[in-house]
Amino acid sequence: WVGNSVFYSLVAGVVGTLVSVAAGYGLSKFRTPGGVVVQGMVLAGLLFPVALMTVPLYLMFHSMGLVNTPWAVIIPSCVSPFGVFLGRIYVEASVPDELLEAARLDGASELRVFFQIVLRLLAPAMVTIFLFIFVATWNNFLLPLMMVTSTELKPVTVGLYGMMSYFNPEYGAVLQGALLGVLPLIVLFITLQRYWQAGLTSGAVK
Repeated sequence: WVGNSVFYSLVAGVVGTLVSVAAGYGLSKFRTPGGVVVQGMVLAGLLFPVALMTVPLYLMFHSMGLVNTPWAVIIPSCVSPFGVFLGRIYVEASVPDELLEAARLDGASELRVFFQIVLRLLAPAMVTIFLFIFVATWNNFLLPLMMVTSTELKPVTVGLYGMMSYFNPEYGAVLQGALLGVLPLIVLFITLQRYWQAGLTSGAVK
């Protein structure tokens, strides 16, 4: 279960961070028809609780045949309106238009500008977004409870809930499982603490 949680959270964190930063970069630096509407939809997405979307997501994934697969947990976790909003704010504050224009004049394609210039400037923001998505996916309970029925695919949150609900385990074993479920988060925060604090400080000053 801990391994499943690490896998779900890591994949969702990496993919969700790239999607959020790319969307924030596009909304910030490209003026397209409907861009204001898209930004309003992203902000509106911050107002909806995740639990409200669980049943529609289940119906959609059931029609696609993805229920009881890892994708049913990973794909919804990759979408983060807060990450898109935070990415747009950081792009506006940390990526000057002059630098992008200079790279384009030198012949760099848009993909090269994004991956070799923009992502390097947004490293603190990416760490912050990654941690938010990772922790949200790790602590998510209702979505995997609805999507996953196989014991081999359950994350640690649903697994411990099943132990307490359907069995009569020793509390020592449950506490050990809870400790194992928290340790990866502690290690991740300690490892990325310097980048995370730099990202929060930069966002506050900007």
